[in-house]
Amino acid sequence: MQSRICEMLDIEFPLLAFTHCRDVVVAVSKAGGMGVFGAVNFPPDKLEEELKWIDDHIEGKPYGIDLIVPNNYQGKGQEIDPDEIIKAIPMEHKNFADSVLNKYDIKTEEEDKGQAGIQFGKNLSDDGAANSLEVAMRHPIKLVANALGVPPKIMLDLGKKNNIAVAALVGAKEHAIKQVEAGVDILVVAGGEAGGHCGEVSTMVLVPEVYEAIKAIKDVPILAAGGITTGGQMAAAMSMGASGAWCGSVWLTTAEAETNPVVKEKMLSASSRDTVRSRSRTGKHSRQLRSPWTDAWENEGPEPLPMPLQSLVSEPALRKVDKLSQSGHEGAKQLATYWVGQGVGLMNQGMSAGAVVQNFKEDFIRAYERLSNYLE
Repeated sequence: MQSRICEMLDIEFPLLAFTHCRDVVVAVSKAGGMGVFGAVNFPPDKLEEELKWIDDHIEGKPYGIDLIVPNNYQGKGQEIDPDEIIKAIPMEHKNFADSVLNKYDIKTEEEDKGQAGIQFGKNLSDDGAANSLEVAMRHPIKLVANALGVPPKIMLDLGKKNNIAVAALVGAKEHAIKQVEAGVDILVVAGGEAGGHCGEVSTMVLVPEVYEAIKAIKDVPILAAGGITTGGQMAAAMSMGASGAWCGSVWLTTAEAETNPVVKEKMLSASSRDTVRSRSRTGKHSRQLRSPWTDAWENEGPEPLPMPLQSLVSEPALRKVDKLSQSGHEGAKQLATYWVGQGVGLMNQGMSAGAVVQNFKEDFIRAYERLSNYLE
């Protein structure tokens, strides 16, 4: 395709797949798109192992990594002491999480709490990002993406030095302008329909708003994100100024995905109304599959803590839920949830990641032909 994204990243089709699963990264890149590996939860040694596996299986196709280095969070710029962070979590939040689990016959132990999520907190810092980038630069990556703020200087500098595109996720026009002024190469413009961290403005409004705002400053290509699960939606976004699409949710129900099978089944039967945008998982607004866990936090829970403290409450509990649900625990199966966007209502058939890419291509062509017919 004649897309600036294809030219920049040396790919066939401008569809980028954000995923925590290395198998999806490989499958999407080999199918003509580009896999982007979510690296924020991995310590350097584990990240090295994951990227080495990708290198060995991707047959030389381009891929990227994604980090989360917020401009603001609790304790930013301070030395991270796990014990001190755990002490900073109010008992009210710990007790509420326990009460929700106990209501569904899940017992909690002291060792379930606290440490899970500490690596996430470490990797949010500039130093944590630098450690991840040091590992990543030893591999043939073509893209580094950052969420929740302007990328740290080291990311921008290393990108320029190594001819690696630096992308930034944005959910508002003013954030997009700051990113362009900072020197990012690609904007991932994510509407409120998106799974995971997202803003309030819909993709249909945000993409043209950002496109019009930045074109007078600098010609930076846009990847549309948020609720996009079909080639037709991708074509619509590109008609509004995007150069391609960035998708995360659509890969969660693929055969290769690491998603809990219980959650996969929930997603395949869910409608677009079965998600909630909430601060209860990370402390910042993120969209996730609705369950009694999310409902409890929205309706009865204490005010969510700032990032990364809220993750130290939610992640240990949800990891236990995830594990028990896969063993058949009925209460855990009800509570099970995961990040997913409103596009989940269009994700009603399990298939391979490669087949999803092919479906995108075919649906894109059908959409293009429909639009062309209006001009005849």
